[in-house]
Amino acid sequence: MTEPSRPRPVPGPPRPGPGPWSAPATVPGAAVEAQPPASAPDDPPFGDLAHRPVTEHVAVFEAEHVRLQRELATIDQL
Repeated sequence: MTEPSRPRPVPGPPRPGPGPWSAPATVPGAAVEAQPPASAPDDPPFGDLAHRPVTEHVAVFEAEHVRLQRELATIDQL
């Protein structure tokens, strides 16, 4: 016959991790300037999505995807 196992502790709730509301990590002594990207449009690409017909949503996402791919392709050139 096997011996009964000791009860194991029950894990508690998950610890809160970093989220969009947390401050960015900084390096002590480093100056950080908050500047929008030079290519940031005045109107965010999804800002008016709620006012567009659902049939246009895919085209908006595809256009933004192409724009992001184009911007990311320039990273290697730096």
